[in-house]
Amino acid sequence: GIRGVRAYVDGIPATLPDGQGQVSNIDLSSADRIEILRGPFSALYGNSSGGVIQVFTEQGTGPPTLSVGATVGSDGQEHPSLKIGGSTDSFDYLASFSHFQTDGYRDHSAAKRNIGNVKLGWKLGDTDKLTLIVNSIDLPEAQDPLGLTRAEFEADPRSVDPAAILFNTRKSVHQTQEGVTYDHRVNDSNNFQVLVYSGDRSTVQFQSIPTGPQASPTQPGGVIDLARRYSGLDAHWTSNLSMLARPLTLVGGITYDQLDEHRRGFQNFIGTTLGVEGALRRDENNNADSSDQYLQASWDLSKRVTLDAGLRRVSISFDSHDHYIVGPNGDDSGSADFSATLPAVGVLFALSDRVHFYVTAGRGFETPTLNELAYQPSGQGGLNLALKASTSDNTEVGVKTRLGQSGQLSAAVFETNTADEIVTQTNSGGRSTYQNAGATRRRGTEISWSTSFATDWRSLVSYTWLDAIYKDGFYTCAGTPCTTPTRLIPSGNKIPGIPKQVIYGTLGWERPEGWRMSLEGRYLTKVFVNDLNSDAAAAYALASVSGGYQAKVGSWQLDAFVRCDNLFDRNYAGSVIVNEGNSRFFEPAPQRTWLVGLSGSVAF
Repeated sequence: GIRGVRAYVDGIPATLPDGQGQVSNIDLSSADRIEILRGPFSALYGNSSGGVIQVFTEQGTGPPTLSVGATVGSDGQEHPSLKIGGSTDSFDYLASFSHFQTDGYRDHSAAKRNIGNVKLGWKLGDTDKLTLIVNSIDLPEAQDPLGLTRAEFEADPRSVDPAAILFNTRKSVHQTQEGVTYDHRVNDSNNFQVLVYSGDRSTVQFQSIPTGPQASPTQPGGVIDLARRYSGLDAHWTSNLSMLARPLTLVGGITYDQLDEHRRGFQNFIGTTLGVEGALRRDENNNADSSDQYLQASWDLSKRVTLDAGLRRVSISFDSHDHYIVGPNGDDSGSADFSATLPAVGVLFALSDRVHFYVTAGRGFETPTLNELAYQPSGQGGLNLALKASTSDNTEVGVKTRLGQSGQLSAAVFETNTADEIVTQTNSGGRSTYQNAGATRRRGTEISWSTSFATDWRSLVSYTWLDAIYKDGFYTCAGTPCTTPTRLIPSGNKIPGIPKQVIYGTLGWERPEGWRMSLEGRYLTKVFVNDLNSDAAAAYALASVSGGYQAKVGSWQLDAFVRCDNLFDRNYAGSVIVNEGNSRFFEPAPQRTWLVGLSGSVAF
């Protein structure tokens, strides 16, 4: 999953109230647009909202339209998809289904996934609309090859850690969720909207925990079985008013989200047979409830100056009820409560119609997730309820300009100072524990420039520089289990997992019909793999090229494409496992890959 960033699909949170999110249920083949909110104002979305990603699926329009597509690629990749949509005067509909499978670039990294989406909308007179969204994902098995040591990575990036084969490390996920949105236009100045949603998500993960440590009566085993039921609502009122003869928009609302988790742990062996579900070693119910109230205002002080401000009150509670009380494994039930008030304020100066300058500031808040609370570094049972929530102060200054024929330029300078940062304390066999590390600082800049020129040519260049450090020194664990951290992480060390510089560029020739092509380049500096900064994944540069053709054949609109990624066949680590206890930090990304696709649509 992801943390620190909140994700939404058609307004339904893909981030649970504890702050952990996932994007596996997002089907890009039916996505209409994706909106990104980053910076201080993202804090107004509550817990774990250092940034916000909102995905909006298509809305059916016009006559019934059928779309089919298929792509095939390297390493056995297959991705067929099907979509149908349309609308009448009072009803719109869209349904999509896609299947994805791959053998994986590395050994023991195959995966399959099926996604289905349905979106239905009803106009109820001139003032009301009701929208129903149903989403389902089935991930029957995703193999986990685990990370590699530096020597293994350099010798054979396709290889797999032997423990992954021994214990057949893998994960399966099944999820269904549904949501209903009701929009009511009260009058020309006021609007009311309410969203109600619910869902079920089950996850089973087989880890590579050795059998020996599982003999301890407090060891929860090497198989995680999670059954989660979640639900919530968001109701808000929007008013378009005036104050001192200037336009004022107010948005006020409440949210309530709840998560019921049944967590069980099993041994990952039966006798001498490994990688199977064995004896029960953990059984508990964990609950997370979040209740927020928020108010946002946007006031045009003049034709050139706009003031935006907001306030959100966040209250979150965790409860754990232990049902596995066997011998020396006592009752590990417990609870924890967190709350915060999150303000944000910004001023926008329209220096001209083409140049906008802004200054923003806001407070962020992030609780530990249930997964981060799940294990104690000492190896004892129960949740790690000693973890505290982290808070952050965020500031940003930026400018956005339109340069006529030269395109658009945006630049921002930002700083985030965090107290009680939640960091990885131990990480071994696919299981992590966490602690609070004190103060951290992230300081950086983002610059992007996009333009169009000649006929149908488009280009984009972006650059990010980010200096992320631990302001306070702290102690971490040298091994697992760990009762007392003894290894010093000095102040000034870089926060691992983050490249200091990223450069991206693309040049494309895009036409509404006929041929098209594009070139892409990406460069990332090295990424430290642990808090000690003793090793790092090397910097890398990649190039990609793609081309395609669009044409109308009879009543069908056809679109074909071919793409090659990592054109020069670089060997690089696409991600790292931070603080991995056996120094298996590196997760290799594929070398040169290809993809070919064909899609078509027809209206009836």
